[in-house]
Amino acid sequence: MSARPLVLLTNPMHPEPQARLAAHADVRLAPATDAQTLARAALDADIVIVRAPLPPEALAGARLRGAIRHGAGVDMIPVEEASRLGIAVANVPGVNAVSVAEYAVGQIIALTHRLRRIDATLRAEGWAAARALTDGTHEVAGRTIGIVGLGAIGREVARICHFGLGAKVLGARRSDAPMPDHVEPETLEDLFARSDVVVLACPLNESTRGLVGAGLFGRMKPGSYLVNVARGPVVDEAALIAALTDGPLAGAALDVFAEQPLPAASPLLAMPHVILSAHLAGLTDDAMRRMGEGAVDQALQLLRGELPRHLFNPEAEVAIRARLQELGPR
Repeated sequence: MSARPLVLLTNPMHPEPQARLAAHADVRLAPATDAQTLARAALDADIVIVRAPLPPEALAGARLRGAIRHGAGVDMIPVEEASRLGIAVANVPGVNAVSVAEYAVGQIIALTHRLRRIDATLRAEGWAAARALTDGTHEVAGRTIGIVGLGAIGREVARICHFGLGAKVLGARRSDAPMPDHVEPETLEDLFARSDVVVLACPLNESTRGLVGAGLFGRMKPGSYLVNVARGPVVDEAALIAALTDGPLAGAALDVFAEQPLPAASPLLAMPHVILSAHLAGLTDDAMRRMGEGAVDQALQLLRGELPRHLFNPEAEVAIRARLQELGPR
């Protein structure tokens, strides 16, 4: 066994928290993020910090004590298998909420003001053609923004839209947790029917996979918009493409997709009224530093034999404590 513990990174992290981690452990960057490479690279790791889908085989190492999501959503980690093995799963919730919310609000403005199409038209066709596109553009003030998922990201989007832009905000969430006073609770169906812009900010799980399909798109107003900063599989992508082609959607801003990277043959790439980005809404330098610090804090807790602050699989706590005790502090 190495004299120092080994922490595997599936992808690079911010250099400042990585340097802090390197004072306590050997830090290794996986040479690739395919399932076979990650499984092989994790065999002798004490901890894996996860920014790419982790296959169940990557949990087979005898020394592994934790898989820490560099971010909030743990759909990249096989949680059930980790729990069965007594391996802690942790995440860093909320720290990229401002970055993702700013992205979402920026896209709301870009869509309602047709900024992407105006920019492209000005460059290709000139001044007059670009100015003509302002017909039918809208202010966000006074419009209705519907938010699906009122976690840290959804609440921040709601705050900016209500207090910053003067929009009416509707919210739908699966839990019974209270909503902020400036968010009107609404059923999912009526939220889609009433909103000028719908923002998806919910987690991906079995209850949200395929949540948004032809039925909900069919309830939306003609000329409405969709912004997805949740996960691609929350949306039926074929139904989305149909809604963008035949209505009612006037446009969409998508940071996430059913298949990532987005295939070169995707019809979305040919749609000028769709703004696309590469799952990067939460990857500002500020958010990356905070996510890295949160991941390192919990890695050091696990190396000391402690439970991580944001343990995601507490139902396996007994097995996790037993495994940590067996492995001992590093």
